Amino acid sequence: MKIFTAEQIKKWDEFTIMNEPVSSIQLMERASLAIANWISENCKNHKKLVIFCGNGNNGGDGLATARILYQKGFDIDVFVQNPKGKFSENASVNLRRLRDISGISVKQFKDINSYYFDDKTIIVDALFGTGLSRPLEGEYQKIVDQLNVKKNNKIAIDLPSGLLSDAISETDASIVKADYTLSFQSWKRSFLHPEAGEYTGKVIILDIDLHKEYAQITKTGYQVVDDPLIESVFRPRKDFSHKGSYGKATIIAGSYGKMGAAVLATKSALKTGAGLTFTLAPQCGYDILQTSCPEAMFIKGGEDTIEYFEVDKDTFCGIGPGLGNHPDTKKGFLKFLKNYQFPLVLDADALNMISRDPKNLTLIPEKSIITPHPKEFERLFGKTDNSFARLELAREKSKELQIYMVLKDHHTQIITPQGDVFYNVTGNAGLAKGGSGDVLTGILTALRAQGYSEEHTCILGVWLHGKAADFAAEKYSKESMLPTDVINELGNVFALLNKEVTKNL
Repeated sequence: MKIFTAEQIKKWDEFTIMNEPVSSIQLMERASLAIANWISENCKNHKKLVIFCGNGNNGGDGLATARILYQKGFDIDVFVQNPKGKFSENASVNLRRLRDISGISVKQFKDINSYYFDDKTIIVDALFGTGLSRPLEGEYQKIVDQLNVKKNNKIAIDLPSGLLSDAISETDASIVKADYTLSFQSWKRSFLHPEAGEYTGKVIILDIDLHKEYAQITKTGYQVVDDPLIESVFRPRKDFSHKGSYGKATIIAGSYGKMGAAVLATKSALKTGAGLTFTLAPQCGYDILQTSCPEAMFIKGGEDTIEYFEVDKDTFCGIGPGLGNHPDTKKGFLKFLKNYQFPLVLDADALNMISRDPKNLTLIPEKSIITPHPKEFERLFGKTDNSFARLELAREKSKELQIYMVLKDHHTQIITPQGDVFYNVTGNAGLAKGGSGDVLTGILTALRAQGYSEEHTCILGVWLHGKAADFAAEKYSKESMLPTDVINELGNVFALLNKEVTKNL
């Protein structure tokens, strides 16, 4: 799913109006009906809604939604700044329609202090949409601050008022803290960054049937990884194939006391389907690996730490989990990078060793995949003011070094050397545990070994990791799920994928 800027979304509306038999007021009715249907379906225990409407088209959506929900049996009250003030053309039409309904009262913002919000009242925010380009001020800032004090569930229409669509809002900005955000047609970039998470709550994308041709012909460097993309990338296993059909994966990982990282990466590589899996690890991990991962073959790289990084040319390597920071490991690893010309997956301690000297960045082979979390990224490339700036720096460095970057976050970003960005929306806070990154390294290594392109490896690998984590959280909770639970759910994810991909064949 492509991500568009606020300006592009405005043009998408205009394109739809021009190329379909639909007017702008009818398009607003379509959007409001989608909102009302979602609320009526998902808020059955709540019959009272208070809708706060601005004077623009977002307010028009709120006014139309109020009318539709009232007709569906909800008790509705509406608040506006001034009922006699200046509204947009479409908002004015819906305000007039609302006045014809005696059961809905239209109040002013100043009446909020005397209004009774019981525990079952839902607050709907329809103050500002994507057109906002500066922080709220004056009466609108005051009303948002008052709403945020309320403990009631809050639903934002399109995006929480005060939140910017295409940038990070100022730290002290007044923004509605919603429990749900009902947005139209496509994600907004700000939704996908941690600074916005406390304001959006759960994001629901409502399809309001904007003209599909616009999405096809309009270019953007940003996309959300969705099911159609994954189904186009995934390749079901062929019946007449053998272990040689699915490549060789080599995990280079582990040191004394950190062999668990090597085990996790090896197990996830095996579960992701590599034809042959090798683990290059220190001798101290031999019994552990041979016992816990009997399907993988062991290669000795040292005694308590890895000193020798020697691999076959026909294998694909994932390096980093649990390597440690022993001087001999660092020396052997940097020597390996200087002489190795094939792409790699680099994670964890491999990235930490590279980060100790900026010159080491040039040793990363082109088309490699690196998987830094925010702190590792900072050590590699420097500090940034926010996650938007970090992503733009990642785009710059991916182009410069001609590498693929998996920038770990709540919504992990995949950045290509061409500057394209793919946001992943699977996964959950249960992955915030040591070992989760090791699992991802094994998944990526196995997919690349099977012949997936670098871009498809990143897209499918991150999605698989997150989807398996969602399955694990459902079974064990985010608190109790373990990285091993994520590995064990990979089979269920693949079963689901195979079913979806093959059902239409």
